Amino acid sequence: MAVEQNGINAVPEAERHGRPGDLFWPWAGSNLSLFGVAFGVYIVGLGLGVIPAIITGAVGYALSFLLVGLVAVGGTRSGVPTMTLGRAPFGYQGNKLPATLSYISNVGWEIVLVTLSAQSGAAILARLAPGLPRTTATAVCFAVAALVVIAVGVYGHALIMVVQRYLTYAFVVLTLVYMALMMPRLGVSLETTTGAGGWIGGIIFAMTLLGLGWVNCGADYSRYLPSRSSGRAVAFWTMLGGALPPMVLLVFGVLLAGGDPKLAEAAGGDPVAALAGALPTWFLLPYLLTAIGGFLAGAIMDIYSSGLSMLALGVPVRRHLAVLIDGVLMVLGGYYLLFVSDSFFGTFQAFLAIVGVVMAAWVAIFLVDMWRLRDGGRGYDERLLRPGGPAVNWTGVATLVVASVVGMGLITSADENIAKVVGFLMSEELKGSTFGAANIGVVIALVVAGVLYFAATMPVGARRRAADRSGA
Repeated sequence: MAVEQNGINAVPEAERHGRPGDLFWPWAGSNLSLFGVAFGVYIVGLGLGVIPAIITGAVGYALSFLLVGLVAVGGTRSGVPTMTLGRAPFGYQGNKLPATLSYISNVGWEIVLVTLSAQSGAAILARLAPGLPRTTATAVCFAVAALVVIAVGVYGHALIMVVQRYLTYAFVVLTLVYMALMMPRLGVSLETTTGAGGWIGGIIFAMTLLGLGWVNCGADYSRYLPSRSSGRAVAFWTMLGGALPPMVLLVFGVLLAGGDPKLAEAAGGDPVAALAGALPTWFLLPYLLTAIGGFLAGAIMDIYSSGLSMLALGVPVRRHLAVLIDGVLMVLGGYYLLFVSDSFFGTFQAFLAIVGVVMAAWVAIFLVDMWRLRDGGRGYDERLLRPGGPAVNWTGVATLVVASVVGMGLITSADENIAKVVGFLMSEELKGSTFGAANIGVVIALVVAGVLYFAATMPVGARRRAADRSGA
């Protein structure tokens, strides 16, 4: 219960503890949101039957969270959080571009998740207490959600690891009971109406739905592990925690689409309210806790990482104060979404898709740099991460810009204003196809960035290998 004192400094070896298996819990808890059911419905919408949808979802989830796991290895080796490590491939000043976008993404998802928890709570309370005004119910749920997220974020890493573990226990039990109650509505009457392209699209879509949104946080939760911890174990437990629990929810969503298409369609738009309507009254309170808790677990991870991203930008405050600042922004943004705006939510989500493209390009550059130039995270030079280090690594920054532009040209947006600046590499026919709906530009940006940065740093890699041979 002590407030974490470390910021973006390297965690001293004496303060490191735990095992790689401990990483399962924070990632499992943060991805047990009932949106996982909607994700299954979305993948079926690509024209995939039950088995193809489950296979493509599993592969996409595993691949995307494998990237998060590989980033986490860098945190274990260095003791430094993710966006601070980004100074190595981009330079101290050059890193401020991806760090800013990471910060916006984290704060944005905090706002979205806390808002969803408040809306979900209000919808369920409307059935439990019909006389309670909707605005009052929303305000109460919002206040409780925001307070919990900010408090846990301020206390920091140790409390997060404990809270996420017990939230996961509770969610698993409640989710299994919920799925048992919904079992009569499940079925397998789905046909595959797409070819090989649909399978590939399903994998890519699953990657964009899950792990690619967390790559900028991977090292934040592994940096307290002893530096001698197995890199394979760190990557494995991160991947398993992030991919396995939501995979169960995805399977449920796929089977729901096969057994009750109307309910599945409603769940695709508003999973919490739609799925609550089919439940008996006695289970509504446990369901309420499951729905709200799933969103809050993700928001807790986001507010902690957003505070670290703020520090990586060079803002001279302590970590817990950075979290408090983020909390104020989260409250203001959530209030606006809940009580003022009736259209901003969709626009903001569309903007986050653009940020997702940039972060996909970022993780490719980060991983190539870490494994090729930093000896798998062991060779991070502290001088690269300090203010006195190289200001801008133009190779990394230029690669990030080029790959991001290509990626943005291959995504679509439902917001008419944002649609004008994305999708410029696709025809109108392609935009309306499965290809356009899958936002494949996110994965294209990842591939382009990795290939370009690998090619651009080949001379550096050759010199390092030659130096190693001569030293031996």
